[in-house]
Amino acid sequence: MFGLGMQELIVIFVIALIIFGPRKLPELGRSLGRGIAQFKRATQDVKESIETEIQETEQAVEKAKLDDHLDERKKSSTAKKEGNEEEGEKEKNAYGNP
Repeated sequence: MFGLGMQELIVIFVIALIIFGPRKLPELGRSLGRGIAQFKRATQDVKESIETEIQETEQAVEKAKLDDHLDERKKSSTAKKEGNEEEGEKEKNAYGNP
């Protein structure tokens, strides 16, 4: 726990007891506990939010890569078809077919 040993915790507790008194100490402990719990929840929410954004960004990047790959395949497929059509026209003309 933050590198504090038992002796340090006892000293802190005794100083807090002297400063705040025995009546305020339980209330102070509850307030401190609530504050720590809220901080942990807020930290967890931020962590989940960041992880969600990272996942959405990764998915968008993967989708963009896939779209680019599909576009390239379509272009190469179209180029092959055009090349085959040109070869067919050349063959027809070479054999005298109108």
